[in-house]
Amino acid sequence: MFHILLVLGLVALAAALWLVLRPWRVAAAVPAFAGLVLLHFSYYIEVPLRAFVFWGIATAMVAGLTYLSPSGEPDGNKASNLYVGLSAMAGCLLGMLVEARLMMLGVVIGAIVGTLAYSNTPAGRWLKKQPFTTMMQYFGAKGLPVIVAVGIVGIAIEGFIL
Repeated sequence: MFHILLVLGLVALAAALWLVLRPWRVAAAVPAFAGLVLLHFSYYIEVPLRAFVFWGIATAMVAGLTYLSPSGEPDGNKASNLYVGLSAMAGCLLGMLVEARLMMLGVVIGAIVGTLAYSNTPAGRWLKKQPFTTMMQYFGAKGLPVIVAVGIVGIAIEGFIL
């Protein structure tokens, strides 16, 4: 029974990472949180109740934000998800390499760098022409769901390592 929960949890985490790069109707944080719960109940990792409450609230907020936000970019391009998602994943891995406590800082910095990198591409040039508040709204709509999903996956990976 515990092996089934382990496999289902790993599949949910992989689906969350896929949804970070190629978003669909559901927020990537939802399968990431489900994967964290499944891995906890498989007894392969131990997650404190405090972390469950925090990440559950963050997942609910991101799911609501994703539901209320328009899908895609103004021009229909979805390239920003690759920039923000891959850089957040790279920041997560670099943060884990330095120290486990710095993982979330790496995720946040990676998402910021990915947003700035996307704004320098031809598809994201429209973002530089907007006021700074629009850039912050864009980061909140695109970066926050990525930060929560990649952060949850990073916590699950740290659970296996530690």
